[in-house]
Amino acid sequence: MVKRNLLGVVLLLCGFCTSAQTSPIVDFIKKNPNESALYIIKNDTAVVKHNEHVLMPLASTVKLVVAIEFAKQSGAGVFDTAKYVAISELDKFYLPLTDGGAHPAWKKYTSELGLIKNDSVRLIDIARGMIMFSSNANTDFLIGLLGIQNVNSNLKLLNLKDHTPIYPIVSPLFFYQNPKGKKEEVILKSILKMSDSEYAHYAYKMHLAMKADNKLKASFRPMDVTAAMQKMWSDRLPASTVRTYAQLANTLNKRAFLSKDAYGVLQRVVEFLMENPNNISFLQHAGMKGGSTSFVLTKCFYATLTDGTRIEIAIFFNNITYREVNKLSAQLNDFELRILTEPNFINEIQEEMKVQ
Repeated sequence: MVKRNLLGVVLLLCGFCTSAQTSPIVDFIKKNPNESALYIIKNDTAVVKHNEHVLMPLASTVKLVVAIEFAKQSGAGVFDTAKYVAISELDKFYLPLTDGGAHPAWKKYTSELGLIKNDSVRLIDIARGMIMFSSNANTDFLIGLLGIQNVNSNLKLLNLKDHTPIYPIVSPLFFYQNPKGKKEEVILKSILKMSDSEYAHYAYKMHLAMKADNKLKASFRPMDVTAAMQKMWSDRLPASTVRTYAQLANTLNKRAFLSKDAYGVLQRVVEFLMENPNNISFLQHAGMKGGSTSFVLTKCFYATLTDGTRIEIAIFFNNITYREVNKLSAQLNDFELRILTEPNFINEIQEEMKVQ
């Protein structure tokens, strides 16, 4: 099954850019306006808006909401983030060849750091693996732990109005299996008939089945998931708008919603950028989550500079090619860094976006 990991490459902010030049990201948006969306907030003022109300699949950027619920519950003492969980419990939700190697890479990373004890790992490291490596298995385990209703309740609590239901990521892949020789078009039509709420409901039912039956994933046939099915799976992922996610980033950046204890946990999970010494030199704090499929690239980012300036960015691309996903992903870090470090770059973006 040919599919990108639902994150893309994580690039830490470091170094500084050269003199101002035309941004490849802005050039792509201008040439592909319908496939792109961008929203930038600076000190509570929206300074760049493009397709701000268009719903697009979030890919793994939706995991930011799961991280918020994790921080809320741990901050309230519902569970101890230092509690160990057997890796076998996480592996129940891992389907080989479907995540770009994210889950195995996370397990190797935790092993090399000595974080695995008796084949178990701490909840805090599971949550960090969900964000830093974008492990879908870790995400779906945490959704089960936290409660799907609790995760979705954040859409209302955080006033995320333009947002489809959140559901486990891995289990819907079983919708695209073909055990009885059904034609691809028959399977796709049956899935297309499902509403967003129905799709989410059946995804969670399959999630529970995966949790209860260790042998179920052995029946998964990645070769059944055709390119058209991968596209539909991508299209049916939880969706939202750049405006909604930039505003969510603004809330997190201002430390205005969660308790002090919850923000302490969230900082360990989503603000891993601050573990890079180069970033401490010009940032008070910064957090991010990105995501991608073979057709989608998304990113939600927030930062407070050492001078107190606050910036939030949400940028989404949809219905693009696998090659474009790779190329844009490699260019995002420079784009974000220029926004943070070049005072005039936002003005340049504003001027460029007027000419479309």
